[in-house]
Amino acid sequence: MGNRFQVQDRFADGAQYIGGRPRPGTSGRTQDIVDPATGETVHSYELAGAADVDAAIAAAREAFPAWSGATPGERSDALHRFASVLAEQSEDLAGAESLQCGKPIKLSTEFDVPGTVDNAAFFAGAARHLQGQSAGEYSGDHTSYVRREAIGVVGSIAPWNYPLQMAAWKVLPAIAAGNTIVLKPAEITPLTSLMFAAAATEAGIPDGVVNVVNGAGRDAGEHLVGHPDVAMTSFTGSTAVGKRVAEIATSTVKRLHLELGGKAPFLVFDDADLESAVHGAVAGSLINTGQDCTAATRAYVQRPLYDAFVSGVADLMATVRLGDPFDPATDLGPLVSHLQRDRVAAFVDRARGYATVVTGGEAPQGALKSGAYYRPTLVAGAAQDSEIVQAEIFGPVLVVLPFDSDDEGIALANDTPYGLAASAWTRDVYRAGRATREIKAGCVWVNDHIPIISEMPHGGYKASGFGKDMSVYSFEEYTQVKHVMFDNTAVVRKDWHRTVFGDR
Repeated sequence: MGNRFQVQDRFADGAQYIGGRPRPGTSGRTQDIVDPATGETVHSYELAGAADVDAAIAAAREAFPAWSGATPGERSDALHRFASVLAEQSEDLAGAESLQCGKPIKLSTEFDVPGTVDNAAFFAGAARHLQGQSAGEYSGDHTSYVRREAIGVVGSIAPWNYPLQMAAWKVLPAIAAGNTIVLKPAEITPLTSLMFAAAATEAGIPDGVVNVVNGAGRDAGEHLVGHPDVAMTSFTGSTAVGKRVAEIATSTVKRLHLELGGKAPFLVFDDADLESAVHGAVAGSLINTGQDCTAATRAYVQRPLYDAFVSGVADLMATVRLGDPFDPATDLGPLVSHLQRDRVAAFVDRARGYATVVTGGEAPQGALKSGAYYRPTLVAGAAQDSEIVQAEIFGPVLVVLPFDSDDEGIALANDTPYGLAASAWTRDVYRAGRATREIKAGCVWVNDHIPIISEMPHGGYKASGFGKDMSVYSFEEYTQVKHVMFDNTAVVRKDWHRTVFGDR
């Protein structure tokens, strides 16, 4: 095994971060952090209970007036310092992310961490450009303008697949807009969220602006979402849990942002560059061991290219190197847990009854046997309405189906409840244009699949949720819009008053 991130003593003061300092939980229950590459427990901590959530919300409430009252320039300066601190800690952040998630170190080093630093730098700049509509005399007798104001305390829940990036996606737009936040990461992957919050304090962001509680969803999570002092909830996770979050949030009339599941189609037309499509499909389906809600999961290939695509993907998947996440040569790490590995394997095993597993479909033996590994898997011959085509698997599994006409391909791409991401592969600008118009998804790539950038929004259609992460569009989620209207006439008795009393 490579040089692994050392957890010992790093989080000895507890796995909660409240009011600018770490502290232990008070639930009386402990949580193990397990290295999914080895199955070994690397750290244990006490989970947060309701009292810890209350304390974090209280700290956020106390910090809100001063932070929301700071000038955009002051918040921008603090976020620039935050980006610098994160950059300085890049190596540790990457190591912690790979340890708790099983990510290959090259993915953590080249994708997760630099993406997070860039996101912080982006919102440092965006904080200075948070403004409403310019003034105007729309009634003739009044001047109107629009203010954007911070909402208050934001309660956010993040998933386990990208703990560091999801912490950034939740925290950065919220605090750039002047809110304060309580973040609940997934309890099995708390390390980088805690490091992220501590980096905010090191950068000079005031105590209480960024708080982290690590507790179980049924306890800490539901208490956070339902708390009357939380003005907004942002949740990323499965559609099933998202429905529960929505039920609790709407009962207290909270602002709600949901980024939920996905089942991204990968649509290959018969004029596509076959080699590019094959490489894109393997990369797009296996990123983060397939634990990505935008990962390519359903490849629809126009019939003239279908056989060659299946063969090419199978051959390329066979070259992917499974191994120790801390080995720079490793391409594919384990899934986040043995429970998740077994869930993915069960999907594939059930599919054997109605489809063909072309390659993969098994856990490796030998040196990797103790880890939560699963081989890159390609499935063909499944029906459109089958479980493996319709359900979110969240593992290194790609299903491929043929289509004939362009109409059929686009219809198949849209034929799931989800609508988070998709891609179209063609050299024809008109085909590409049609696909980007007609595929119902929050992001449609053309001749690529997966890249994201801080300047552009991320969010879904349909059962994939609503609202946007990243970009200036995310400020729509984290600000209240207020109309301010000034009378310009100084007339005591306005003409409209006669509709209530008196005559003209």
